[in-house]
Amino acid sequence: MSAVSSFLDSPEDTREEIMRATYFALSEHGYADLTIQRIGAVFPKSKSLIYHHYDGKDELLLEFLAFVLDRFEENVPDGEVDDAEARLWALLDHLLATPLPDGRRAFTGAMVDLRAQATHDERYREQFTRHDRFFRERIAAVVAAGIDDGTFADVDVDAVATFLAAAVVGTMTQRVTSEVEIAPAVRDRLEEYVQTALLADQ
Repeated sequence: MSAVSSFLDSPEDTREEIMRATYFALSEHGYADLTIQRIGAVFPKSKSLIYHHYDGKDELLLEFLAFVLDRFEENVPDGEVDDAEARLWALLDHLLATPLPDGRRAFTGAMVDLRAQATHDERYREQFTRHDRFFRERIAAVVAAGIDDGTFADVDVDAVATFLAAAVVGTMTQRVTSEVEIAPAVRDRLEEYVQTALLADQ
């Protein structure tokens, strides 16, 4: 839950308090049953402040989505270690944690609920498109650096990044929409893929 822990634990201003209330209300009620009133029930100040800043639920949720995706991106591991393979696994394991902590499950479920809105709402689609592009580019940068230093074979960087990102997003979606826990199996297959298809001198 590191992506959201700072504003959940200690919101710095009214906006972060609204974001915090939105997070908890969305996690509990889901998109369909979420209302400003239910957000206001979690908000520690007057509900009128929410209406002062936002005209309705979708305006608030779109800002919430941009807010949490920005903080998620800030917390994606990058550059903590020099070894390219270790950097790649730090990135993948950040999202494939097993078991998924309860707080992370609620956050992931909320994100999947909002992602579903992108099927028919261009505003949500734009946010997730930006986020997906960021994640693919972060993976691609790690793989490209590994090719440059001889850790990885001379692979198609964009294709590898697209495959790995799709595996992670698919896993995150299924683990909160199904009773079947697939993360360990996906993690094992990704390790096999890295060993046999990505590392140099195999």
